[in-house]
Amino acid sequence: MTVDTTVTVRVPAKVNLQLAVGPRREDGFHALVNVFHAVSLFDEVTVKAASPRRPRALTALTATGRSESHLARVPLDEGNLAARAALLLAEETGAGFPVDIHLDKRIPVAGGMAGGSADAAAALVACDRLWGCDLSRERLLDLAARLGSDVAFGLVGDTAVGTGRGELLEPMASPGRYRWVFALSPRGLSTADVFGEYDRLRPDAPEPRLDTALEKALASGDAVALGASLSNDLQPAALSLLPELRRTLDAGRGAGALGALVSGSGPTCAFLVGGGAEDPGAVAEREAGVVAALRATGLCEQVIAADGDVPGTTVV
Repeated sequence: MTVDTTVTVRVPAKVNLQLAVGPRREDGFHALVNVFHAVSLFDEVTVKAASPRRPRALTALTATGRSESHLARVPLDEGNLAARAALLLAEETGAGFPVDIHLDKRIPVAGGMAGGSADAAAALVACDRLWGCDLSRERLLDLAARLGSDVAFGLVGDTAVGTGRGELLEPMASPGRYRWVFALSPRGLSTADVFGEYDRLRPDAPEPRLDTALEKALASGDAVALGASLSNDLQPAALSLLPELRRTLDAGRGAGALGALVSGSGPTCAFLVGGGAEDPGAVAEREAGVVAALRATGLCEQVIAADGDVPGTTVV
C-alpha cells in the first residue's frame, strides 16, 4: 500500500452572483442568501509530514503568491484558517501528526473572493488524505461549516446557494460557461469592517431572499440576463469605506461589461464579459476592452481574467 507523505489540493476562488444580507442575528452573524460561483483562480495547498527536527507544533505555514503586498496580509500562525482546519480535524478524529502547510496563493488576499476560506477547505482535504482519516464528504462539510461561512463552498465548487450564514449549501442549475474579469485593488478590506458599515447604513435590513431573475438567468445560460441580475447588498458599505471602487466599477461598465459588482466584502471588483451562447470572438473583444479600461484607471494592482463555474477542491 502506498502511503502519502505529501498531498497537494487545488481550490478555486468564488464570486458572489447575489449576496443578500439580512438582519444581524443573536449569534452575531447575519442571515444570508449567498449565490456562490467558483472561478478558475486557484490556490494550491500542500501538506507534508514535518521534519522530526522542527518544533513539534501541529502546523508550520509558509506562503508564496502574486505579490509581496498581498502576501503581507497572510497570517502564518495559528490564526490562519488553514492551520485552524488542520487543528479541528486532529481534534475531531484523534488522528494527526505535525505537518508543514505551504500556501501557493493566486486568489486575491483580503479581496472578497474567499481565499482564506478556500485554503481552509483545501487543508481539510489534504490533511484528511495525509493522516488517513477518510472522512465522508458530509463530515468534511460539517467541519468546514464550523470553520467559517464560506469554507464549505470550497469543497463543493460549481454554483450553489448558501443560506443560514452562508454555510448551508444547495447546488444551482447553471449549464452556462462564463468569462469574468477581476480588478484587484492594492488595498484590502476587512470583512468585519464591511459588515459593520453595512449595519450602520442599513439598520433595518429585511430577511434575504433568492432573486428569481438570477435563478432563471443561470438555468437558461443567458449571459446578458445574468449580468443584469448580479447584486451585492454589501457593495454600498464597501464603496463607503473605499470610494475609489466606484470609479473601477464605472470604468468596466463603460467598456461594455455585461454586469459588474464588488465581490463579497471587496475590494475586488468582478465584471462579467460574456458566456453562454455568445460568439467567442465577441466575448474576447469585450474582455480586451474591459481589461484595457480597467488598467487605464491606475486604480488596479492587477487585472486578471477567469472562467466559471469550476469544481471545488481537487487533489493534484
